[in-house]
Amino acid sequence: MGNDNKAPATKTWLRILLVIAGTVCVGLGIVGIFVPVLPTTPFLLLAAACYARSSPRFHSWLLNNKWFGSYIRNYLERKGITLRAKIITLSLLWTTIGVSVAFAVETLALKLILIIIAIGVSIHILSLRTLK
Repeated sequence: MGNDNKAPATKTWLRILLVIAGTVCVGLGIVGIFVPVLPTTPFLLLAAACYARSSPRFHSWLLNNKWFGSYIRNYLERKGITLRAKIITLSLLWTTIGVSVAFAVETLALKLILIIIAIGVSIHILSLRTLK
């Protein structure tokens, strides 16, 4: 017969790795609040996914956080985002992409990739329901 002791150990390591990954994503998301080039929402959503599979306590903490919990919950529940959040997001997105394309990136192909990404993200943001 096989050794069944490996499965619990593997699950324990996976949970630990997911908690670490979730925590790193929360950290990157927080840094992204202050560094416009770094996206906040994708990191926080990834953290929520990691915590959902590894730690109900951390998942609950993230979804009930007073600064960004409601944004994550509204996004995950497909309720949408506020008009203010859309305006701020699109303004920061296009400002940082514009500055990057104008001053930081020299390669035409990379400039086009950045613009295509900005268009894609803009379409996604605008397609979300607007909360009152």
